[in-house]
Amino acid sequence: MTEIIGVVDWQEDAGVQANADLDSTWTMIRAGLRRDIGARMFDQWLKPVRLGDYCPDSQTLDLLVATDFSANFVTGQFGDRLRMAWRSAGAEVRDIRVRRAPDASGPRLLDVTAIEPVIDLLPQAVASAVNFTPRHGFADFVVGESNQLACSAAKTMAAEAQPRFSPLFIQGGTGQGKTHLLHAIAAAFAAHSPGAPVLYMSAERFMMEFVNAMRANETMAFKARLRAARLLLIDDIQFIAGKGSTQEEFLHTINDLIDTGARIVVTADRAPQALESIDPRILSRLAGGLVADIQPASLELRLAILEAKRAVAGDPPVPDAVIDFLARSIRSNVRELEGAFNKLVAYGQLTGRAIDLDFAQGMLADAVRANARRITVDEIQKVCAAHFRIDVSEMRSKRRARAVARPRQVAMYLAKKMTPRSLPEIGRIFGGRDHSTVIHAVRTIEQLRESNPDIDADVRALLRQLEG
Repeated sequence: MTEIIGVVDWQEDAGVQANADLDSTWTMIRAGLRRDIGARMFDQWLKPVRLGDYCPDSQTLDLLVATDFSANFVTGQFGDRLRMAWRSAGAEVRDIRVRRAPDASGPRLLDVTAIEPVIDLLPQAVASAVNFTPRHGFADFVVGESNQLACSAAKTMAAEAQPRFSPLFIQGGTGQGKTHLLHAIAAAFAAHSPGAPVLYMSAERFMMEFVNAMRANETMAFKARLRAARLLLIDDIQFIAGKGSTQEEFLHTINDLIDTGARIVVTADRAPQALESIDPRILSRLAGGLVADIQPASLELRLAILEAKRAVAGDPPVPDAVIDFLARSIRSNVRELEGAFNKLVAYGQLTGRAIDLDFAQGMLADAVRANARRITVDEIQKVCAAHFRIDVSEMRSKRRARAVARPRQVAMYLAKKMTPRSLPEIGRIFGGRDHSTVIHAVRTIEQLRESNPDIDADVRALLRQLEG
């Protein structure tokens, strides 16, 4: 059985020596972190961190903080940096785990990580979310065309004035900012209504709470906690799909809260109508408010997000070429994009290595490969047809009118430039045309790009759209 040694209570001489070694190493690491990330950020988040248990078998060290929220934040923002710092210091620590201290009596903040009454969120704790920096406030949510509606709706839901709609349903893929908006809503709402109960949980936690309440014959207490909320935020509602009794309770909850004027915000990875195995009555309620979607971040938004992070990252500087490389290479979601940026900066700060394009390409090779996607000829046809406002079927038709032929030639040109398809394959996809037709189209567009600024602008816009 693995022996867990308490860092703060070792009795044997070897343990005392190891404890002293870890303490001295932590003192050195803290000094470096305070210098690298700045005194204000360090004092707010890392200064209160204490050493916890150390497992010599797995070489894992626990770092203790006062609340679950702090543990989540420190892990997300500084986890890689802390892990690398311990490894670089030469200590026998290969991994770290940030946890809430067992003796911590402070309030939990917007987090339901244990099956306990969750309505007891102290208003002053919730309000403190306004002060923490990256990721959880409206001020730190970078807005672009793809998320503007969702952000505006979230601000309306959090405002002091009663919103004209409820519930607010935010849909979007993984890592696009849905949870960020939930925390921002809770913080802004608590700032102007400190006495109003706020309840935030994932749909999975809702289900677990409900099942445990039924087993313990405490469903009435569970219902009372939920219905006392003046702001209810449920993340990833798709996870209650197929759970009949959980869905029934959720339906009754949102009905009661809507009747009492409470505010409800729900997120999912797809629109209400696309959710499968969800009670139609729930879907009707969710669709009856405001549905706001978050589309994948465009290239422009990804660049803006990286610029915002660069502005507060400190040294070493991240050059424009690296910012452009990250924005074009990491397209899957915003969370992964920020993680890639943090990895570069943390490694540069800990090793003293300058961040340049070669360094970034080497460090992030795996992430870039994972994000690489093949652009298809079918996708090119659809994008070109939409851009030139013709039906996509015209890409394969025999019509030779200029209004159809020119967009078709542009699409053939892009297919040759952006896909591994051979000329005969491209010709077949474009209505069974000969490869010589594709060669003619490619040459025509190349010449037009040099002589016709409008055509060149169209091609550049299509390239940005397809690459972004």
